[in-house]
Amino acid sequence: MTAQLHTPQIILGTMDHGTRVDESTAFRLLDRFVEAGGHWLDTANCYSFWSDPTGLGGASERTLGAWMRANPGARSTIGLATKVRQDPLVAHSWPESAEGLSADAIRAGLDGSLERLGVDHVDLLWAHAEDRSVDLAETVAGFGEAVAQGRAIRIGAANHASWRVQQARELARRQGVAEWSALQLRHSLVQPRPGTTVPEAGHKLLQPDDLDFARSEGLALWCYTPLLMGGYTRADRPFSDGYAHPGTERVLRVLDEVAREVGATPNQVVLAWLMSQGISPLVGASRVEQIDEAMGAREVTLSAHQLRRFAEAR
Repeated sequence: MTAQLHTPQIILGTMDHGTRVDESTAFRLLDRFVEAGGHWLDTANCYSFWSDPTGLGGASERTLGAWMRANPGARSTIGLATKVRQDPLVAHSWPESAEGLSADAIRAGLDGSLERLGVDHVDLLWAHAEDRSVDLAETVAGFGEAVAQGRAIRIGAANHASWRVQQARELARRQGVAEWSALQLRHSLVQPRPGTTVPEAGHKLLQPDDLDFARSEGLALWCYTPLLMGGYTRADRPFSDGYAHPGTERVLRVLDEVAREVGATPNQVVLAWLMSQGISPLVGASRVEQIDEAMGAREVTLSAHQLRRFAEAR
């Protein structure tokens, strides 16, 4: 499992499964991803309360659970990742009723996830975001308990400041429990202006220090929203205002050139660029063709010269 976690690869995000993506479509997407050699599936216990008429999370995990029941051999071939922290405990009341990261909340959140997924453990359990209302030592102990009980194989931190992750790792060593060994942040080829806040609430952008930290500590690094919600290829989905600067224009010119040179789509080049940095891009899909395009990025090799052109443009 360690190699499969650290090797850069395409991760399938299942956030919209069971809400914006109906169950039958979700099943086709999951089938195709696995057929194409995909391994990791990423979800969260809160997905997607904002799209669900009930105002509660759980639909994505229930859909994944149904798919695994319909495909009895699937569980042994996939890596299953979920998250706790953001699930609303009261319908239509978020963030006020978000579960948080107390030891009790971690335990209860994972209980619910395992029940909905129909499994006895997940391969990777994420802390979905920070919870500074709880002492970090308690959070660390709660995640450590999940690993010690065999209910999670590995643990990671999403949307956390790197200094907090390192602090948590040091606390884990003192407690003698499992350490966070993976990071999940937002990142893509184009970058917003420094200091820009993206419109999506809760998204934490990867900074150079985060990448340096992950590499120096040997942490797996997953990045979400790598294709910026279709912004690279769809005129009806422009980048948000923070990306409107000369650097974006330079990068997009190089992206078009490189895509022609390697005979790939711009999206595939973006995903290949991320993997060349040691990053596993987390992609969502609503159509099978999108799965095929994303998985095709694994066959795209970028030369040192092409990577240098991207670095200079950025």
